[in-house]
This record gives sequence, structure tokens and C-alpha cells, in this order.
Amino acid sequence: MSIAQITEILSPITTTDELDVSVGLVQDIIFRLLFNEGAVSVGRFAETLGLPGRILDDLLSKMKQEHLVEITKAGTLGSLSFTYSLTEAGTKRARDAFERSQYVGLAPVPLESYNAAILAQTSETQRITPEQVQASLNHLILPDNFHRRIGPAVNSGSSLFLYGPPGNGKTTIAQAIASLLSKDAPIWLPEAVTAGGQIIRIFDPLIHEPIQHEEMPFYTTAFTSTLNGSSKLRIDKRWRLFKRPSVMVGGELTMESLDLRFEPVAKVYEAPLQLKANGGMFLIDDFGRQQISPQQLLNRWIVPLESGIDFLRLQSGQSLEVPFRQLIVFSTNLDPSELVDDAFLRRIQMKVEVGGPDERLFYQIFLRMCEIIKIPFDKKSFVHLLQKWYREPNRTMQSVHPRDIIKTVVALCNYEGIDYQLTPELIDEACTSYFVDM
Repeated sequence: MSIAQITEILSPITTTDELDVSVGLVQDIIFRLLFNEGAVSVGRFAETLGLPGRILDDLLSKMKQEHLVEITKAGTLGSLSFTYSLTEAGTKRARDAFERSQYVGLAPVPLESYNAAILAQTSETQRITPEQVQASLNHLILPDNFHRRIGPAVNSGSSLFLYGPPGNGKTTIAQAIASLLSKDAPIWLPEAVTAGGQIIRIFDPLIHEPIQHEEMPFYTTAFTSTLNGSSKLRIDKRWRLFKRPSVMVGGELTMESLDLRFEPVAKVYEAPLQLKANGGMFLIDDFGRQQISPQQLLNRWIVPLESGIDFLRLQSGQSLEVPFRQLIVFSTNLDPSELVDDAFLRRIQMKVEVGGPDERLFYQIFLRMCEIIKIPFDKKSFVHLLQKWYREPNRTMQSVHPRDIIKTVVALCNYEGIDYQLTPELIDEACTSYFVDM
């Protein structure tokens, strides 16, 4: 992260003249908040909009002169402690404001500021060490040096293609990568941006996890100032600190979710998934089974994958240029050569096959699952499993099999009311229920 750049972008505004969005847009939020809550203090306005009390005091004073609001309670600390409510004329203006949008929240930042902040926070490649990658994958039994296939892709922050037969941990590996990214330096994001007179909501509570207050000092040293021995965060409060986002989608992915979506009731735009994932990871799981074809996705992302820039369009036809800065992970159990063409694969920098385990790894996974599920390991039963259910029928091993078979054995033990144990007979009964042999 370029501290100098991001510090300049996030520096707080102090006067109405420095307001970087239209006064009318801010007034509309004030009108809607007053209409919803009846009487609102300057402090409440500052908390909701993320703007300094002095700016809000100036705006409210002008609205009072225009007989749009009135003071219903005067505090003892001057105008900053006043409480306001709507006049009859102000109530009419509030209804007009609701016709334009339902948005009430932190005041949006200009799209240009958002773009600059994302670029400043993603301009440098990740510096994740082999030890960190190994630690994130240590709950999985993987081939030796498997982390060397994953780490460089994470550090490059571009794209990764995971492929191989089902049941061998591709999704779990992608989730481990997401966890790894979330532990990296967090990211400053606004709740919403404004462009073309419209509000685009970026923040999604299902995706963006705020940094807890006690965690913040470690990341905000560059944004604090000290006065009279106490530290104060010097930052535009419209920006909040989040863990790096992770967006994970499967077969439900549609073309509509990759473009700006206008919400006709709220009258705001919802950011597309890739915009919400900026600075983090975007996993497309079960790639090839979406409601859109791989070719459609390639056509949509061919320019962003190469240039790092995406183009979005408002209903008015205005085109917006935004950064495309996240680690894109494709995960599939389909044959890549039949799924996508060479043009697509050329744009994915790294491809990693996640294959099934050999007998050595299968044994290690089985042993690990016995420890986790707390069932005594029995070598005779394990050898029986290998011989009868894998070697003789020439069945392909999958990393998920040990967990599922042992859980079925546990269910059988619970049903019989006996201690957890592995026997050839219980293995046979579990496998008969688990495998479908036509």
C-alpha cells in the first residue's frame, strides 16, 4: 500500500467548500433521515453521514434560513448541540428526496476517489511467505511442496485456475486462500460511491467484515495525530477499515450479477460482485456449471483480465471506468480442455491440478480423520478398506472419502449403542451405504 497516496485520499474534509459531492445529494440524505426519525441532533447527522459536525451545522443553518428545518432543542454547547426537525416545506422536500432515492447512510464518495484508493491499496504485489501459505493449508493433507503452486499466484494477485476430479479439496484450498488474504493488510472502503448523479452501494454486510475497534490501532498509525497526549484518528469517516473481501459464487452466477444493478424500490445501484471483491478474492466455484457459459464469462472479462480495468454502465448510458483488482480463482471438476479454449487459459496466469491422493496420502488423510472424529485407528480395517473397496474394483481415491466413510461408521456405532470402533464388518457396511456401484 502507498501510505502517502492513501493518506491524502482519506484525509478528512473540514469545510463545506471542500465537500467533494453535490450539496443537493447530502441534503437529500439529511431530509430522508429527518423524515424517518422526526428529530435529529447534529451529532446523529455526523454519525450517520460520516461528515464533520461543522459541515453539517453549515448545511442545516442554510436549510433553516430557507425554512426547511427548524430547531426543536437547543443544547448548551452552541449550534453543534442543536436538534432539528422538518418544517411543512421541508416535509415536502423530503418526499421529493425519497422519489430520487431511499438511501440513508454514510455520504457517498466520488467514484474518482474510490478508484484512486483501490489503486493505491493494490499497486504493490502481495508479500505472503511460504510459511504463511503452508500454515493456511496445514489442515489439509496435500502432496509435498503443493504450497509452491499456490503461493506465487496469491502474491501475483491476478488469477488462478484450480481443476481436477471432485472431492479432493479445491473449494477448501480456495477458502484457505481467502482466509490468508483476510489476514493481510486490511483495506479502506466507502459504503457507497456517486457517479453521474447516482449512488452506487459498495458495502455488503455478507462480504465486507469491518476491522474491530481493538484491532484498528495496528493498522492506523499513519492516520493518527497526537494532541495533548492523546491520539486521534485523522481520517474521512466516510471510509471504513475492512478485512480483505472474499466473494464466492457457484452455479447461481448470472451475467446480471456482473453488472450494475438498479434497485427500483431503493433507487440506488448495487455494485457488481467483482467490484465488491476489489482488493480481495473472487472465487467462481463449480466453474462451467453456471447459468452463463464460460464463453460468455470470457467475453465479459477479457478486457478486465488483461488491463485491470472494468467498464460499467448506468441506465442513462453513461459508462464508468473502475479498477478490476482482485485475485480471480476458477475452480472446476470438468475437463479444462473441453470447458474453455486456449484464449481463456492464456489469460489465467497459473493453473493448478488438484488430483486424487495416492495410497500414502490416503492413509495420512484417514489417520487425520480418525484423530479429528476421535475414533481409534485400526490398521487391519484400513488394509481391508484399501483391498476390497479400492484395489479390487479399481476405484479412484478421493480426499473426501476417509471423512465420509468414518462418519458413516460413527453413525452405525451410535445406532447400535456401541463404542466408536473400526472393524472390517463396519467398513463394509459403511462403504455399501456410501458407494453406488451399478
